[in-house]
Amino acid sequence: MEKLNQKHKDYRPVYALLGLFCLAGVVVLAACLLNRQSMPLVGRELNADEREEVIARNSPLTQYVYLTANAAFPRERQIDTITIHHMAGTLELENLGLEFAKADRRASANYGIDVNGQIGLFVEEANRAWTSSNVENDSRAVTIEVANDEEGGIWHVSDASYQALIDLCVDICRRNGIQMLYYTGDAKGNLTTHKMFSDTECPGFYLESKLLDIANAVNTQLKNS
Repeated sequence: MEKLNQKHKDYRPVYALLGLFCLAGVVVLAACLLNRQSMPLVGRELNADEREEVIARNSPLTQYVYLTANAAFPRERQIDTITIHHMAGTLELENLGLEFAKADRRASANYGIDVNGQIGLFVEEANRAWTSSNVENDSRAVTIEVANDEEGGIWHVSDASYQALIDLCVDICRRNGIQMLYYTGDAKGNLTTHKMFSDTECPGFYLESKLLDIANAVNTQLKNS
């Protein structure tokens, strides 16, 4: 009996450690459940009222909504920047939403634009999307993925996508108090691209060649409004 009691005493640190692991597991599970409850619109199809509610908080140009959990809730800084990306493909908005919904992909964008110029919302502007491989930039930027209408080459985008991009940038600037877009070719401006923060060709040659034109077109509309 004494030997048995001694064995139990010897295992007390192990029991204590197991108890701590169990407690930690319960805490993590509770945190996940609370986090999920605080994001009731994320990761599922929305009904008409919910879509209207979400669009009212973001761009009224939005035509498709599928919110992903791949984001930081809320963003850490005030919006003062727009970052342009390309999809490196011709994904439809629904397919882009499915890609962003994959937890292991750990990628997202605030908005996406398809080849027909339709605009989708995947991360609300109040939250930080995981788009640019740079927390500081994504904390301050609304990020936009634009579909290409050709694979490879100069990664061209359609005229409809290009015009929708300008319209969306104007709307983002107006609602967030951005008076002008400045494209400087580096991260010092408030019109940025993915390749400024990561070893990538994104947003592709075509969009990169148009960034100064995009800034000028947006600024003209902002000045005239």
